[in-house]
Amino acid sequence: MSQLPDPESLRLLVLVGDVGSLSGAAARLGLAQPSASKRLSALERRLGLVLVERTRRGSRLTDAGRAVAGWAQRVLQEMDALLTGTEALRTKRDAELRVAASMTVAECLAPGWIGELRRTRPELYVGLQVTNSEQVPELLRSGAVDLGFVESPRAPAGLSARQVARDRLLVVVAPGHPWTRRRRPLSVAELVAAPLVLRERGSGTRETLDQALRKAGLGEPLPLLELGSATAVRNAVIAGTGPAVISELAVAADLADGRLVSVEVEGIELRRALRAVWASGRVPVGPAAELLAVTRRRGKKA
Repeated sequence: MSQLPDPESLRLLVLVGDVGSLSGAAARLGLAQPSASKRLSALERRLGLVLVERTRRGSRLTDAGRAVAGWAQRVLQEMDALLTGTEALRTKRDAELRVAASMTVAECLAPGWIGELRRTRPELYVGLQVTNSEQVPELLRSGAVDLGFVESPRAPAGLSARQVARDRLLVVVAPGHPWTRRRRPLSVAELVAAPLVLRERGSGTRETLDQALRKAGLGEPLPLLELGSATAVRNAVIAGTGPAVISELAVAADLADGRLVSVEVEGIELRRALRAVWASGRVPVGPAAELLAVTRRRGKKA
């Protein structure tokens, strides 16, 4: 056989066996009798078997017809299960969104994006997993999340990516720190020589800083303290622990209110792109596509 029997022909055969009449089976399927007769004839030709014996008293299945109808019944049940299952998966997909975001994005941007999405989709459940940029690709590749956001200098290999925002890192200190009294910008060499409050390795902020220092021909920063979130770094600097390199998004309000002071540094580029990432070869659909649309709208307003 060059082609498999179509499901509606199999369903017609099963119904002929159940009701004992071609016209009755056709009526249940909403088919005209001539059309139903053509379907059965085409099925018999395809299988090379006589399946239905037609008499004046009606139609009944032959021995071969009963065997084929039994197999067809199991096939149709499995197809119904397939359709029911895929509909359930589609409904679940449209009712929830699983997101992984790096710390800075999760703390500073994702709440606004998700809030705007849920204003139009109040029934939508959004699960936000907060991690560092290094872990987001693994969560996507394992299928644990539908969409990710990272702040690393490069888009992760093997994933599709789209820029959703711009950010830059700032050197910040508490108001009483000696660097606030400088008349000239801090040099990169002075920055590297100073013990800093830093994000942990694997974070996008740390990776951006490390890469910028390498491009400037210098080594790694000197850790005074390594912390797992921008909020923890911010609080440590406000408490006077020491200077830090941190996202401008995370400290904008503190700079405006005078709780922190930004120190200019020359000879280093600390701007970066924040990206949405998803499984390569797939087009985001459903809530994931809707959240991406929110990030685009917000990006245009920024």
